[in-house]
Amino acid sequence: MDLEERLSLVTREPTEEIVTKDELYNLFLNVSVPKHYIGIEISGLLHLGSLILTGFKINDFIKAGVNCTLFLADWHTYINNKLGGDWSKISHLSDYYAEAFQLVCPGVNIVLGSNMYRERGYEYWNDLILFGKHLTLARTMRSLTIMGRTKRDSLDFSQLLYPSMQSIDIRSLGSDIVHAGMDQRKIHMLTREIFPKLGWKMPVAVHHHLLPGLSEPCQLEMSSSTPGNRKLGSKMSKSNPGSSILVHDDEHTINRKIGMAYCPAGVSKNNPIVELVRYIILHEFSEFEVERASKYGGTISYNNYAQLAIDFENRLLHPADLKRAVSNYLNKIIEPVRQHFKGREPILEN
Repeated sequence: MDLEERLSLVTREPTEEIVTKDELYNLFLNVSVPKHYIGIEISGLLHLGSLILTGFKINDFIKAGVNCTLFLADWHTYINNKLGGDWSKISHLSDYYAEAFQLVCPGVNIVLGSNMYRERGYEYWNDLILFGKHLTLARTMRSLTIMGRTKRDSLDFSQLLYPSMQSIDIRSLGSDIVHAGMDQRKIHMLTREIFPKLGWKMPVAVHHHLLPGLSEPCQLEMSSSTPGNRKLGSKMSKSNPGSSILVHDDEHTINRKIGMAYCPAGVSKNNPIVELVRYIILHEFSEFEVERASKYGGTISYNNYAQLAIDFENRLLHPADLKRAVSNYLNKIIEPVRQHFKGREPILEN
C-alpha cells in the first residue's frame, strides 16, 4: 500500500480533523508502523457511536498499517463516577468492551488502565508529576470539559488528576497518533502543548465525528477552538436509550427507533438519519439503495453522501423511504455483534 492510500484511509470520514496533516504525512514517511492510541471510559452498553463508528475508524488505521491500541480507562471511569464507582461492574464491563472491540476490530491491542499502572509503577507517577509541573490549575479546569463537568464546586480532587492521567496514558503507550471523538480535542491539544516542553514525542491528533442521537438537536454552539458547529446535548449516548441504537437492539427495536427519529423533510444538516448514512452506512457499503414506489421514481442508489443530501434537500427523497432503508442497513451492520452477545444482554446491564 502506497503512502497516499494510507493517508486516504486515515483522513476519510468519519475523520473530522487532523492536527496536523503535514505531521501525519511525515510520520508515515518516516515510521513504518506508527503507534495509535484511543482511550475509552467504561460507561455501559455499547451503541452505534461508541462501538461501530469508533470501530470503523480504528479499522481504517489498521488497514493503513498502524499498530492500534484501545486503552480501557477503568480508573478514569471510577474517577468520573461512571457505573456508580462500582469496581465489580467496571471490571465486568471492561471484559465486555474488550470482547466487543476485538470482534469489530480484529487486530486491535487492548490495554486495561489498571494493568498498565501496575506495570509502569514509579515511571508512570514520575511522568505524571513532571507533566503536572507544566500545567496550571486554570488550564486543568478548562480541560475538565472532557468529563462533561464544568462546575468547579462539583469536583472532587481526584477529578483534577484526570487530564494529566489521560496525557500520561498517551506518553506511556509511546503513541505516535492519538485518536478520539471531537469531544476529546482539548486534552489532545494540552498534550501537544506540554509534551515538547518535556522533550517528549508530540503525537499527531486525529478526531472523528461524533454521531448524534436520534432526537432533535436542542442547541447549537459556535466554538473558537472546534471547527464548525457542535450540537449540544445530541451526542448518541446509552444514557438516553430511546435516542440511541444499542448494538444489542433487535430488528424490531431498531426499526421502531429509526421510525421515530428526527428527520425533517428537505433538511440534511444536523439530521441524524442522514448522518447515519454518511458516517456509518457509506463507510461500509459502496452503495446505499433506497426502495421507493414506482410513482415516486422507483428504487434509487447512492454511492456518495453529497448526491443523497442534494436529493433529500430537494425533496426527491422522502424521510419515510430513507428511514426504511437506513433501518435495513443498520440491522445488517449490527447483526454480527447482536448475535455474538445474544442471551447475555441482561448480564451486561446489571
